[in-house]
Amino acid sequence: MKNLLLMRHAKSSWNHSNLSDHQRPLNRRGRRDAPRMGAFLQGQGIEVDAILCSSAQRTRETLSLFLEEFTFEHEAEFLNKLYHADLRNYIDELAKLPEETESVMIIGHNPTMAHALDFFCDEYEKFPTAAIAHIAFEIDEWNKLIENPNGRLLGYWFPKGI
Repeated sequence: MKNLLLMRHAKSSWNHSNLSDHQRPLNRRGRRDAPRMGAFLQGQGIEVDAILCSSAQRTRETLSLFLEEFTFEHEAEFLNKLYHADLRNYIDELAKLPEETESVMIIGHNPTMAHALDFFCDEYEKFPTAAIAHIAFEIDEWNKLIENPNGRLLGYWFPKGI
C-alpha cells in the first residue's frame, strides 16, 4: 500500500504588485496555518518518506513552516514542473519514486490539488489553502499508479476544520 498526501500551499499575499506570481510570499494567515497543519498531522501519527514541493515561494514557505511542527528526516525536492502543474505532472513525478517510498507528500497549487483528489478518489472538494488530503492506494510500486489510480480517502483536513 502507498500513501499520498496532497497539501495546497497556505494563504498567500497579493500585496506585492512588484513580484511575479511565482515569487508571492505567504500572508499572516498563511504563516499561522502552515505550522498548525504540521502540528495536526504530527499528532495524527502520519509519517512521510518523501516531499515533492513546487518551486514557488509560497509553497517553499508553506513547507518550511509546516516542518517547524512536523518531523521529516529527509530532504524535500523542489520541482519547477509542480508550479502550473497538471495531474499528469503529479503522476509522472510519483512514478519516479523508489519502491521503498511508502508515503509521499506533494505541496502544490489549485486547481491541480482539487483535480487530483477528484481523479484519485472520485471526491470533489474545494481544497482551501493549507488543506491536506490523505489518500491510500492498493499498489506496491508508484509506477503502477497509472494502471490503478483508484485511491481511498483516509482523511481530509483544513485549518478551519481542525
